[in-house]
Amino acid sequence: MASKINRLSSRKAATLDKPGRHADGAGLYLSISKSGGVVRRRWVFLFRWHGRLKEMGLGSPKTITLAEARELAGRWRRELNAGNNPLQVRAAEQRIRQTMPTFRDVATAYFEAKKHEWRNEKVRRQWMTPLERYGARLMQMPINEISTEDILAVLQPIWNEKAETARRVRQRIEAVMDAARARGLIAPDKANPARWKGHLQHWLAKHSKLSRGHLPAMPYNDVPAFISRLRGRDGLAAIALEFTILCGVRTSEALGATWPEIDFETSVWTIPPRRMKGGRSHRVPLSQRALDILRELYRARTSDLVFPGVRPGRPLSTMAMLMVLRRMGAIGATTHGFRSALRDWATDVAGAPREIAEAALSHVSGDLTERAYARSDALERRRLLMEQWAQFLEGSAATNVTPLQVAEA
Repeated sequence: MASKINRLSSRKAATLDKPGRHADGAGLYLSISKSGGVVRRRWVFLFRWHGRLKEMGLGSPKTITLAEARELAGRWRRELNAGNNPLQVRAAEQRIRQTMPTFRDVATAYFEAKKHEWRNEKVRRQWMTPLERYGARLMQMPINEISTEDILAVLQPIWNEKAETARRVRQRIEAVMDAARARGLIAPDKANPARWKGHLQHWLAKHSKLSRGHLPAMPYNDVPAFISRLRGRDGLAAIALEFTILCGVRTSEALGATWPEIDFETSVWTIPPRRMKGGRSHRVPLSQRALDILRELYRARTSDLVFPGVRPGRPLSTMAMLMVLRRMGAIGATTHGFRSALRDWATDVAGAPREIAEAALSHVSGDLTERAYARSDALERRRLLMEQWAQFLEGSAATNVTPLQVAEA
């Protein structure tokens, strides 16, 4: 073997064209051959096994730097010193790699096993989407070879620009890696490279509370003027947005509405458990304005969907409503944020008890009184609140709203 005094330099390795093996030392060589005027360069590791000289290819200098080639040669030299044939060890590792599930395999299996727990249809439909889009580099990797560097390569480009998406991607990668460990695909003593606490938190900035789910809300005093402008816009998305604001529901709940859920006689819209975040059915008392919108849409209906999208059998997309907000210049506002506006208005202006305001948003808190209201539904008390909300959105002065507690006396 060549001594260390013959070590190559990166420049020399790139310019050498003389055929033969050029020693770097400690078993690493740059092998050069010529055929038809074409020069071929390869890194090779030479070693003796039972008295016979063996050659192990390490890759081309075009893809493997000199420093990387030295690391590879060092790794195989350690195997040799441990009494193992490097060629046989590599072949065994390749066989394992070929049978080892990829990240995509495990992610798909995890999704199929867990999807029935997620009641939100949108979550089920789109769970894999951010992984496919932003975690593409992981998809074909053997699950046991994914490192912290691989995770950071996925997250760093989107961590600050797309905070909420990045948060979901990290959480889903962590869940998939945990599932792989549970199946014995990853050594139990190997830490999850996507974990946050004590690990990625040292490499990625902590997201603010706002970016972690506290969505910006338009002040409730600004909402009536916004509604007035909204009614001047054409298109189903604008109508869907007004209906969502009127009813105080989540975007997915509004867009997934079907005509069998609407009872025009009792002026109630019943959202089934499978479409509710909390997994409980929710009755929405419909204000006069909400009923007017529904009756207009019902006359022109083409399917069971109240807000059908372009694709047959699919509802209008969330992006359609977001685009309405953007085109109206509502910078920073979100469709979900209007629920916060309703919540603030209900207590500040309508004087609604906390439990009624929470019930209107289908929130269930730990307080026994609020749980009782959640069980009893408090439909009629909420009906008055939602009618007052609709009147407020029409532009009625706040002083004309009868406090809910007084009205019930």
